[in-house]
Amino acid sequence: MSGNLVLCVCGGGSGAHALAGMAAQKGVEVRVLTLYEDEAKQWSRVLKKEELTVVVNESNRPPREVTSKPNMVTKDPEKAIPDSNVIIFTVPASVHEIYLKTIAEYIGKRALVVGLPGQAGFEFQCRDILGEKASYISIMSFESLPWECRVREFGKRVEILGTKMYLTGSLIRGKSVTKPPLMTLQKFLGSQPILRQSKHFLETIIMSYSFFHPAIFYGKWKDWDGKPVSEAPLFYHGIDEATAELLQKCSDECMAVASSVLEAAATKANLSDVKDIHHWFMENYKNEIEESCDLFHSITTNKAYQGLTHPMKEVFGGMEPDFSSRYLTEELPMGLVVFRGLADVLGVQVPHSDMLIEWGQEKMGKEYLVGGKLTGKDIDSTRCPQRYGFTTLEAILTGEKSN
Repeated sequence: MSGNLVLCVCGGGSGAHALAGMAAQKGVEVRVLTLYEDEAKQWSRVLKKEELTVVVNESNRPPREVTSKPNMVTKDPEKAIPDSNVIIFTVPASVHEIYLKTIAEYIGKRALVVGLPGQAGFEFQCRDILGEKASYISIMSFESLPWECRVREFGKRVEILGTKMYLTGSLIRGKSVTKPPLMTLQKFLGSQPILRQSKHFLETIIMSYSFFHPAIFYGKWKDWDGKPVSEAPLFYHGIDEATAELLQKCSDECMAVASSVLEAAATKANLSDVKDIHHWFMENYKNEIEESCDLFHSITTNKAYQGLTHPMKEVFGGMEPDFSSRYLTEELPMGLVVFRGLADVLGVQVPHSDMLIEWGQEKMGKEYLVGGKLTGKDIDSTRCPQRYGFTTLEAILTGEKSN
């Protein structure tokens, strides 16, 4: 592996634009790998004529612009992956498997592979697909993207609407020596968010709060009469207090699972930093929240969420909710079902999470949870630990599949 710092950004969306622009501005060799040929060609054409501009909005300051040029945008993993010290996934979790299988043979044994976000089960999937190589590389998984961001002009301009104060990621160190994980990633992002390492990778799985978007979706549309609406309702700022209460109950279930892990394996999995969702909001959006007295107000007065609406699709007579959006199609199989799998291994009851899974799978036409068991026909499309043969807590902690 070369001595220079080489970053490969996997993806072509808003997060990939923002990360590529911020890192390239720091003098890092940045390669962008998107498996969509049209995206790669379009972005490459733009870069021949234009620099990539990242517009950064910061609290109580005028927007600032960061301009730079990634070194490469390609569809070819053989060009993008070899010699990359750090490989960061900014793509939806639903396509992590495709990317991992495509790049697996080109990943060096001293690479740092990062899910930004990784979402629940990223470590299980990496270990399964990369096989023996997974024991050499280091794997990090972060709870979310560092920012709320939107592409304004593809390949040319992206806007960061808000930046988190802190971002926590888990680290599974491999046998090989990699670039210093947190120090390297902090260089890419700049001074904020402040990156922190969790005490154990299960902390990131639990604190991905994968119930969050499904619960808001449920709260708005559970009693929908099927008639089109005239406009897309606000997503975060449009929640009611009943939805906020449901969010808190789901957060309580996360805390119960963390407590159970601590009781069963305190010396192997320190989850003492797991916190409830209201605490997390106050910590990560301190400068964006106008009123933080409770969870409801912490969400509805969060300036980073201003104007963001429910995913909708146009139909005759108006608009209707898009139940094929990532808030269900990604965050159930790559999030809530994974958490449910961990709860199942520990024997912890999570009725509110179950309710969201059952409602969401019906809207999606999928089947994960049947009669309270993760035995549905679509379970192999999820990242729950049981899918990969991790059916005991010991197997989950060590990565050695259950017999």
